[in-house]
Amino acid sequence: MDTSLISALTEIVGADHVVTNDAERATYDTDGLAKLRSTPGLVVLPGTAAEVQQVVRSCHDAGVPFVARGQGTGLSGGALPHPDGVLIVMTRLNRILDLDIANRRITVEPGITNLEVTNAAAPHGYYYAPDPSSQVICSIGGNVAENSGGAHCLKYGFTVHHVVGVEAVLPDGEMVRIGGPALDPPGLDLLGVLVGSEGTLAVVTKVTLRLLRKPASVKTLLAAFDSTEAAGNAVSGIIAEGIIPAAVEMMDRMTIEASEAAVHPNFPQAEALLIVELDGAEAEVTELFDGVTRVCQEAHAKEIRIAESEEQRARFWLGRKAAFAAMGRVSPSYYVQDGVIPRTRLPEVLRRIRELGDEAGLRIGNVFHAGDGNLHPLVCYDDRVDGQADLAERVANDILTICLDVGGSITGEHGVGADKAKHMPKMFTDVDLDTMQLVRCAFDPNHLCNPDKIFPTPRLCGEVPGPYRQHPAEAAGLAARL
Repeated sequence: MDTSLISALTEIVGADHVVTNDAERATYDTDGLAKLRSTPGLVVLPGTAAEVQQVVRSCHDAGVPFVARGQGTGLSGGALPHPDGVLIVMTRLNRILDLDIANRRITVEPGITNLEVTNAAAPHGYYYAPDPSSQVICSIGGNVAENSGGAHCLKYGFTVHHVVGVEAVLPDGEMVRIGGPALDPPGLDLLGVLVGSEGTLAVVTKVTLRLLRKPASVKTLLAAFDSTEAAGNAVSGIIAEGIIPAAVEMMDRMTIEASEAAVHPNFPQAEALLIVELDGAEAEVTELFDGVTRVCQEAHAKEIRIAESEEQRARFWLGRKAAFAAMGRVSPSYYVQDGVIPRTRLPEVLRRIRELGDEAGLRIGNVFHAGDGNLHPLVCYDDRVDGQADLAERVANDILTICLDVGGSITGEHGVGADKAKHMPKMFTDVDLDTMQLVRCAFDPNHLCNPDKIFPTPRLCGEVPGPYRQHPAEAAGLAARL
């Protein structure tokens, strides 16, 4: 790393917030997907939006790549550092800037955690709907980058449906404001482009979020089944009834047992569990809840429990949301996958995933948002055994192939990042990918902002999309002749 850039960044954020030591830099070498590692060239921790802007501008002027990182809970290598670049850690920007209950808005800095947003709104009878399993620790900036969902995304949508405006630093250091307090501002939907762009277009420094009023009634059911196929059939049956629950979550035996050992939610022993939650007006919830109960019974649920108190409901969700972390009790390491399938293919896909694990000799736990077909298989392995980590990665890749085979997608909420870039051509043509790249180039023509993510191969800015891709200079010459 150039010493003049280090000196410039040190002057901006202060010596206490620049990490140059090899051992300390290594602590930032991965996110939640520990299989992928890369030690950053330099780490800086700005404390204000103005400092972020100066850091980005300095990197741009020096031609040095940079990556923004929040709490590091991502699961696709989306914040994997560049070995010759600057890692901009946003955790010090963790303040609530404005709580506007009258207009159901809250404005926060990107380093604040997801749960802190809801906790701030709760005394006023409001909450923030997107709730990833990591909501206790994951940051809003990361949620915006990955367009995170969570258990309740089936009814309430993803982060993009709840962000109304952002302040962001473009890759050249320009500060911009996109969106605003209006739900549907005029002009191009640049906000929709930015949310979910995985940190490749800008560094977000401020976010205005939409808050929802707490529902009048919430009812939660836990149903135990003797097979994942039966639980999958129950999910299809609920949706076929025209019922849209707030959440439908599934866990298999391995994840049930891990959660039970970790947080003791008192789950029944079963091959699969469903957690189904409905909310809304009390009369509507009561009627629909009877339908959910009936569908679970018809799918041969061996036990149905209905939360009789807020404490019992909280224990249901504690068991579900602890599942990822609890898998550390089952396996030294695991590879988290994230694919999407049509709900009707759930029993078939779960069977094929089980067969993959049997063939590879690896255990695979399943915990996922069953209502919208977003799978999170956990491929267990021991990285102390030669070759097991690579084997687990191959199995995880094969799971994505299965998802695509049945008409699904390679990601539901974890993003493409560095992990799934190689799978993009399986979903998109070269023309599709080139068009996406043109959008990216409009924001970052020098490829400095979170490089080497999303796209499987380098795509030069300014090239002509389609089969006759050209170098920018050649493309510029062609344009001049036209």
